[in-house]
Amino acid sequence: MSKELTATKKESDLAAFDKILQDIAEYVNIFSLTNKDEAYETARYCLMDSLGCAILALRFPECTKLLGPIVPGTIVPQGCCVPGTNFILDPILGAFNIGCLIRWLDFNDTWLAAEWGHPSDNLGGILAVADYLSRNDKALTIKDVLTAMIKAHEIQGILALENSFNKVGLDHVILVKVATTAVTTKMLGGSRKHILNALSNAWIDGQALRTYRHAPNTGSRKSWAAADATARGVQLALWSMKGEMGYPSALTATKWGFDDVLFAGKELKLGRPFGSYVMENILFKVTFPAEFHAQTAVECALKLYPLVKDRLNEIEKIEITTHESALRIIDKKGPLKNPADRDHCIQYMIAVGLIFGELTADHYEDKIAKDPGIDILRDKMICTENKQYTKDYLDPDKRSIANAVQIFFKDGGKSEKIEIEYPLGHKRRRKEGIPLLKRKFENNLDILFDTEAKDRITNIFADSEKLSSMPVNKFMDLFILPL
Repeated sequence: MSKELTATKKESDLAAFDKILQDIAEYVNIFSLTNKDEAYETARYCLMDSLGCAILALRFPECTKLLGPIVPGTIVPQGCCVPGTNFILDPILGAFNIGCLIRWLDFNDTWLAAEWGHPSDNLGGILAVADYLSRNDKALTIKDVLTAMIKAHEIQGILALENSFNKVGLDHVILVKVATTAVTTKMLGGSRKHILNALSNAWIDGQALRTYRHAPNTGSRKSWAAADATARGVQLALWSMKGEMGYPSALTATKWGFDDVLFAGKELKLGRPFGSYVMENILFKVTFPAEFHAQTAVECALKLYPLVKDRLNEIEKIEITTHESALRIIDKKGPLKNPADRDHCIQYMIAVGLIFGELTADHYEDKIAKDPGIDILRDKMICTENKQYTKDYLDPDKRSIANAVQIFFKDGGKSEKIEIEYPLGHKRRRKEGIPLLKRKFENNLDILFDTEAKDRITNIFADSEKLSSMPVNKFMDLFILPL
């Protein structure tokens, strides 16, 4: 067969892949992020914040018990490092470890649409692969990491705009697996064909149910499910680079494809063309680890705290006005079994804010949850939907996450109705939020590092050019604990 015919056949083979797979592969393979300064600046903050979240998670034994090699004592020569530890692991297990730390406390950046999720979950796979490659035969810089982050955020976020996986019982971490698969295949040197093959396998994988996110089965898996997804993405990328085949109609095959089997016969859609929209509009959890639909509600509670802290026994009822997604996801009554249950209950989070005047990861633990005052306040709460809040939540030009809280007392008095439309981590509050995000990072560094080590890290993040040009392995070395 002539070279021309061979080339034509190869193009024809690639063209047989589902359109969405082709769109993702083309975006990852050739889309230029030139002149996307805002996206890169935001990605730098995402990297900073994610690593801070990872360090904070090291305080929690339920997280750290999952870290390290599967077989104790295993060391992978020239493997990747896990921040805040001295583990040296293969990039698949490294992706799980890094992803687990970043995601554990539900404190990393968030994206809300028809489907919600945390695009920085992909950083587990991205950092693991970048570090592994940099310690071997392919030098990568933090600029390469930021580029991969922007594209992973975009893939996950754009797929989430009009495709609601939770409504068919699937967990949103499917999008982490897809995004990680695409960008890490490219990082490994994959061609368009490699990316398509890997992507098709990501969609074919048996997808996780949301069982562990909802009563009566709410549990800690929701804190490591995304880590599992990003690690699987790396595995599929590595297999593709070894020549493992793909499946062109993985999504659309009649009867056996993803759309028919797992998506109720609906066709997946792209809400808008791929670019850098998601990274530029990402939501940061700046001051407290509250599920994002409740961020503004907790902010309202903290504003009311000075008024009610000495009058908790006088409260008759608490009215919470919210949007439809919050009612569907975090409006919970009855017993809450564990931290995974509590951090997705709007009533619990508001009660903690009103009683303690703050909300930290420790407030979800059993020691605090035993306080009888929390459930007393929860029982006095009424949640109702404001249709305008719901409309503005879905408006792509607003993307607000509004909540309002008002306290009514037994003597007939009432508080002002506190309403907050945009949370502190929203793009519309960047100027206000970024200094606090930096403080959050510095406070997390204090958990693990002395002043000298902390200064080295913060100085690197303060110099965007120096950070971007820094070899990934040298950057990761800043976060390694000595043996």
